[in-house]
This record gives sequence, C-alpha cells and structure tokens, in this order.
Amino acid sequence: MNDSLIVVGITLTYLALVLWVGLRARGQQNSSLEGYVAGGRHVGVVILFFILGAEIFSAFAFLGAPGWAYKHGAPGFYILAYLSLVPITIWAMGPRVAKLGRERGYLTQGDMIADHYKSKSLGLLAGVIGVLALVPYLTIQIAGAGLLFQAATDGLIPFWLGALLAFVVVATYVFCSGLNGIGWTNLIQGIMMIAIAWFLGLSISERIYGGVGEMFSQIQLTMPEYLTMPGATGMNWGYFSTAVLVSAFGGAMWPHLFMKFYSADSGRTLRKVSVFYPLYAYLLVPLLFIGFAGILAFADSPLERSDTVLLRMVMDVANFSPWVIGLMLSGALAAAMSTGSNLAHTAAVVLVRDVVGPTVMKGASEKAMVSATRWSVLGLSLIAYLCALANPSSLVLLLLGAYGLIVQLFPMVLGALFLPQLRRNSVMAGALVGSIAYLLMDFVWSSPLNWHAGVWAMLLNIAVVGVCQWLIKPAVPPVIAAQPSASTTSTNAH
Repeated sequence: MNDSLIVVGITLTYLALVLWVGLRARGQQNSSLEGYVAGGRHVGVVILFFILGAEIFSAFAFLGAPGWAYKHGAPGFYILAYLSLVPITIWAMGPRVAKLGRERGYLTQGDMIADHYKSKSLGLLAGVIGVLALVPYLTIQIAGAGLLFQAATDGLIPFWLGALLAFVVVATYVFCSGLNGIGWTNLIQGIMMIAIAWFLGLSISERIYGGVGEMFSQIQLTMPEYLTMPGATGMNWGYFSTAVLVSAFGGAMWPHLFMKFYSADSGRTLRKVSVFYPLYAYLLVPLLFIGFAGILAFADSPLERSDTVLLRMVMDVANFSPWVIGLMLSGALAAAMSTGSNLAHTAAVVLVRDVVGPTVMKGASEKAMVSATRWSVLGLSLIAYLCALANPSSLVLLLLGAYGLIVQLFPMVLGALFLPQLRRNSVMAGALVGSIAYLLMDFVWSSPLNWHAGVWAMLLNIAVVGVCQWLIKPAVPPVIAAQPSASTTSTNAH
C-alpha cells in the first residue's frame, strides 16, 4: 500500500473519531445560551485541565515551538518562561471571575467589563479587541493543519484541502455541541498529543544522536551560538524579556480563558487546575528537543520555513514508518483542533454577545442568540481559513502579534476585578491609545530598542490611564433636597 495512503487513512480515521465524540456530547447540554457557552457552569477539574491546556498545545506548540528553537536556539525557551507565570494568573483571577460570573450571569469578558463600568460601549470595545485578536490565533491552527497534511502526505492532500478538513471537523462539533463538545474532544486529543510529543522528542534525538545529552554536546562543539543568548539570530535580551511579559500578561486577558473560568463548578476547582497546569509546560520540552535536533541535521541545507522542522525531521531524517507518521500527524492535528475549537467557540460568543447583541440584536430572544452564535462559529472559522490560505510566514510571530493586541485589555480587566477606583473613561482611553500604538509599531514603525511592541503599547496604555485618573475628576452626584415625611406634613397642616 502506498505510504501516503496509509498516513491519510490513519488521519481520516482519527478525524472521524473526534467528530463522533464531539457530536455525541451534544446530548449532555441544555438548549440555553448558558449551556452552549459555559456548559451549565459545572465543568470539573479533569475536563477543565484539558480545556485550558489546549491553549498551550496547539499548532503553535507542534510547529511554532520546534521552529523557533531550530531558527533561534536558546531564545526558544521564552515559551517555558512565560508559561511558568500563567498558573499565577489562574490562581489569582480564576476564582474571582468564576464567582462574579455565577452571581451576575456573566458569559463573556465584555459582560463583566460592561457591568462593572456601567458602560455598554466599553464592553463593545473589549469585544472588538477580543475578536480581532482571536481570529489570527484561530488562523494559526488552521494554517498549521494545512501544513501538516501537505507535508505528512507528501502533497497527496494539498495545504488548502488539509486546512479545510480540520476547519470542517472543528466547526461542525462546535456548532452542534458548544462547550461540552470542546471539553470531551479536548480530553481525547490531549492524551493523544501528549503521548505523541514525548515519543517523537525522545526517539528522534535517540535515533540521530544517541540521546538528548549527546545531541546538545554536538551542538555545543559545532554551533555553540545556538545554546547561549542572544541565540543564532541575535535576539537581544530586551525582546526575549518583553516577549515573556507580553505573553504572560496577555495570556491572562484572552477571552476564551475568561469563558473557561465561568464554566468551572467552583473556585476550588480552578485553584486545583492552576497547581497542575505547569505539567503542560513540561510537555513542551520534547517538542523543543526536536527543534534543536534539526539545527545540525539541516546545517548544510537550511529549511526555507522553520515551522516545518518537526515534519522534516520525522519524514526525511528519522525515517519513521508511515504508521508512525500517521500517528504523528494525528497528534499534531489534535493540538491544532483542540485549540481551534476553543477559539472558534469564544470568538463567536464574543462577537454575538458583546458586539452584535448590544447593537444589531437588541431585545433578541435567547434562542435567537444561540442560533446566531452557532452560525458565527462557521462564519469566523471561514474567515480564519481564508486568512490561512495567505500562508503566514511564522506561526510564532503571528501568535506574538495577537498577544500584543489582547494585552491592552489588562488595565481594564484589573480595574473590574481588583481596582474599583479606575474609571471607565480612563481605561477606555488607555485601551484605545495602546491598541492603536501597538498596530502602528507592529505594521508601520519599528519598535524602540527592538523590544516587543506590545510592551511599549502597554506602558503607553498605563500612562494614559494614570493621566486620565488624575485629570478627569469623578462626577459628583447632584444633592437632592430631603422631602418632608408624611407625619411632618400632617403636623404642619394642624
């Protein structure tokens, strides 16, 4: 049997399994908006662990992380550095967000912001920023799926068709089953990709170099610049450090993180998840090993696209059987689809609940809102698919760009949770200035000192908030003269 057909057969079987599990989960949800969005607010530790973990193990993890290590070397460890900070945000913010959501019926980040600041326009702004940041993130997953299919099947399934297959499977079960479908498919896909990641990371270094230690010894002897900062491409400490900060604080602002907080059955559950969450960061280590393994393997003929290093190592260097390649493709697709389902679901909910709902669908019934959300899943996934066909040059840079935009919500969210003295005009001005400054530095100007543009924009954001807090005084409510009581009036009458 042709090797490519074996790979395709294994992968299509896996996709069919995921679709079946996702569709079966539909019977566990009620038809309400809360059921579709937050799973009835009764998601437990295990499912929540895999749902939140899917945000790390994505196409970025299987393709971008090895590619970053292959291209830059030591700077690739920025990923582990920022992930070590994520549990702090889950522990500090998660229980508070879950409690507010349960008490006040919040389903999105914009719900909380609009209610706290008594400003629908501020919730709308948060929703717009959220959707603009989520679509590039979703594009990464779809583009990653297309790259995986194209390379693993030796072109039998082209990029556009591979991306389309993953998009259709994810959009179908998210459309039908909402958060319940995401939870159960993420459980299966999480186990799958963890096993595949460790198998590939250890077996590739063993096959080619005789082990991980020997691999690093050879790199140290022949290309030591890959093992020290600023790495092979001259990434300075400024960019490395600011990329860590933007990713850590930006990661806490993602709308899909908030929505998963709302779905937890208790704050205690979220604190348990935060304790185990670093295990996902630990499981990125073997994928970084694969990137380092490619440094010497492709020293004479460097790869045109660093994001393909895992695929090239598995198929061209390690010479695995087509059965192993099929499992590798399935595991990598699991990473892309588990994250993609979270993103498609969240982007649709935010678009309908925070953007379209307060403007176009005022007074719409709950049934109409659920229907609009389902169709938005398909619409936004289609937009991300079309963006993926543009074939972005670097999955890591695309992700860092999305983080730079979403981190501008930080002062706004911090005020809603912990700093009630922050006023809506201040945080709105800060978010607008920060977002515009980031887009200008990212696409028009160059970032000063070669830092991540998101940090400069964030500092400007905070400065604007501070100045507005100082200059704009809070409105003083008018003094209403006390009305005489009935007894007083009666006495005066006599």
